[in-house]
Amino acid sequence: MKRRDFLAGAATGFFAGAAGGYAVSRARQRTSTVAASGRAPAILTGRREWRMATTWPDKFPGIGTGAERLARRISEMSEGRLSITVHAQGELVPPFGTFDAVSQGTVEMGHGAAYYWQSRSRACSFFATVPFGFTAGELSAWIHYGGGQDLYDELYAGFDLKPFLAGNTGAQMGGWFARPIGSVADLKSLKIRMPGLGGEVLRRIGATAINLPGSDILQALQSGTVDASEWVGPWSDMAFGLQDVAKHYYWPGFHEPGTGVELIVNRTKFDALPGDLRAIVANACQAETDAMLAEFNARNGEALRTLVAEHGVQLHRFPEDVLAAFGTASQEVLAEYETADEITRRIYGSFKGFRDGVLPWSKIADQGYMNMREKALGFG
Repeated sequence: MKRRDFLAGAATGFFAGAAGGYAVSRARQRTSTVAASGRAPAILTGRREWRMATTWPDKFPGIGTGAERLARRISEMSEGRLSITVHAQGELVPPFGTFDAVSQGTVEMGHGAAYYWQSRSRACSFFATVPFGFTAGELSAWIHYGGGQDLYDELYAGFDLKPFLAGNTGAQMGGWFARPIGSVADLKSLKIRMPGLGGEVLRRIGATAINLPGSDILQALQSGTVDASEWVGPWSDMAFGLQDVAKHYYWPGFHEPGTGVELIVNRTKFDALPGDLRAIVANACQAETDAMLAEFNARNGEALRTLVAEHGVQLHRFPEDVLAAFGTASQEVLAEYETADEITRRIYGSFKGFRDGVLPWSKIADQGYMNMREKALGFG
């Protein structure tokens, strides 16, 4: 397929594909045939070989394989002019060293989640997820049609980075617990692995929040370093084997209602790319956002059935007083952004304004339909 055909079909032709250890293609340079006029063939020049450092384990289902699929997509769409090698966490830099490595130009690209960079700016979390924040569809709407991308660009420009929304896990689970949670009192004094603002909410209600790379969660639960942990959802959680060390699986995930995954590119190197390659990166990221969300939605249902039927996992909804405490603490945490630094205040204001504006529609559209469907089909 010609590169122009890839570009013409970018909006519709790259939204499928399943995880499974994709190798990054290294397309051959191609030359055109000699024209009838006798002119010399045009040689495809300007091949670039870039590296992408990720925060994920090698070929980890969903997010790790999504990074590889994104790199493969970019390589194919550019016919090898921009070839990307994906490196799992620890291969080039530690999992949480990705941001600085790309910012400093040590590697050209990074793949992770924006809430990992809270120490760089408190505003980063809004471009991944915040408690009681956007669903996957709402986040995409804000980024692409609600002014979110301009603010995303402005925030990351200070670190010489160009950010893209490049995936979404959809709604996440509340986490794995060694023993049942009957009330808010049961959460106090627990050590719980939870990143981002969700972790700050837990601190407000008396728990100890710890941020660990995903690959460290199983050992932390086994050793007692943490008493409970969230990760993503049934498909990814089962791949880590979390069901082998904890049996009480809670929902809903108040902290991550639709978590965005990002691609960050060193801005100086991105700006130096030809215009068509910049467009390919942007279109590939938007296509991968759709593909990753679709795959998570497809795989999670089957994985959930397996966890319950074959591993004895017990599903629990958080008690009402716990959910109420999460809500109160979340509002307190977010309200503090009104007195933060100037760009953080503007990002929070944009987020809050868009959320408040979209809620009435989401209530009668998605939520209204789902409530109706559940009743009509006898679920509940």
